[in-house]
Amino acid sequence: MKCEAVIFDMDGTLLDSLSDIADSMNFVLESMGFPIHKVADYRKFVGNGIGVLVRRVLPEEIRDEKVIENCVEHMREVYSKHWADKTKTYVGIPELLNGLTMNNTKMAILSNKPDDFTKIMAGKLLGLWTFDVVAGQKPSIPGKPDPQAALEIAGQLGVNPGRCFFLGDTNVDMITASAAGMFPVGVLWGFRGREELLASGAKLLLNKPPDLLEYIDRI
Repeated sequence: MKCEAVIFDMDGTLLDSLSDIADSMNFVLESMGFPIHKVADYRKFVGNGIGVLVRRVLPEEIRDEKVIENCVEHMREVYSKHWADKTKTYVGIPELLNGLTMNNTKMAILSNKPDDFTKIMAGKLLGLWTFDVVAGQKPSIPGKPDPQAALEIAGQLGVNPGRCFFLGDTNVDMITASAAGMFPVGVLWGFRGREELLASGAKLLLNKPPDLLEYIDRI
C-alpha cells in the first residue's frame, strides 16, 4: 500500500513524557496520603487519558468518584506546571520527521490528552515540523480507541484512511488504527511491549523511528 499520511500518537511515540507524568502523579498521590509508584510502573497506567490514569494509580478500595475527581483536578494543576521538565523527543524522531517532510508525506498527531494541551505540547516540543492536524481529546468526540477522531483527521488531510499509517506504542493505538481502516504500526521504544502491540493488531513493529522510512521506501 502507498503511504500518503502518518498519524502519530504523541506520548510514548513522539515524546518520552513518562517521567514527568509519573513525577506529577506521584506528587499528587503523596500529597493526598496515598502510595506512590515507580516510574516504570506508569508504562502500564498511561494511554487512556487522565481519568483512567488516576483510576489505575489509586488503591482499589478508595476509587470512589469524589476521590477520583479531586485527584484528576490536582493532577491537571501539577502536570500543567511540570510537563516539560524532562519530556523530550525520542532518539531518531527528528530524523523520521525530517524524512517524512522531505517525502511530502502528510503528518498529524492524535492524542488522548486534552486537545488544547496537546496543541501546546506539540507547539513547544515539535514546533520544528509541520503537522497538518494536531488533535487531542475533545468533549464532542470519543477518545481513542474509538476511530471517529482518526477518521476525521484523514478527512481533514484529504487522504483515504487505507493510505494512512497510524503509529503508536499501546494497544489503544493499534485498536484505533484497525477500527479506522488504517495501517497499524507499533513502536517498540515507547511505553508498552511487542506482545501487546501484536495482540492488538499491529501489522508492523519498529525498533527505531527511521525504520519507518526504510519500510516506506521498500513498498
